[in-house]
Amino acid sequence: MDSPILEPSLYTVKAVLILDNDGDRLYAKYYDDTYPTAKEQKAFEKNIFNKTHRTDSEIALLEGLTVVYKSNIDLFFYVIGSSHENELMLMAVLNCLFDSLSQMLRKNVERRALLENMEGLFLAVDEIVDGGVILESDPQQVVHRVALRGDDVPLTEQTVTQVLQSAKEQIKWSLLR
Repeated sequence: MDSPILEPSLYTVKAVLILDNDGDRLYAKYYDDTYPTAKEQKAFEKNIFNKTHRTDSEIALLEGLTVVYKSNIDLFFYVIGSSHENELMLMAVLNCLFDSLSQMLRKNVERRALLENMEGLFLAVDEIVDGGVILESDPQQVVHRVALRGDDVPLTEQTVTQVLQSAKEQIKWSLLR
């Protein structure tokens, strides 16, 4: 029996995950219903972590999915695609995410820094992948766009520090005129 010919698809990414060094979820975004419930997602995340956290390789085939991953200090980054997906495409997404976060966190890519900058992480992932479609693989572009989107946060969603910093900047510029 011939294997079916697979139509090319823009929907290359099934999920982006970041787990801590205990295998607990820090960030997860699923783009399809391969794992529709939170319980199934948690089970998959535990499985993926158990299979990958002690290995030095960067790729795994698990539950019929292609998984590319990278670890850094106390974080594990995963990009998941279907079994027939191009590993290099998935790796480009993984590297873009990691390099973007590395720039945004000033090379301090570890759990605490990430938790303090979750909004940057959300924006970065949204710039890289949308609905499973890869939009960007250049970390410079991602960091630039995240910075632009961070600037136009409504006043109600800004922290007190951001508001004070913005006020200081405006006063400084008005005095320099």
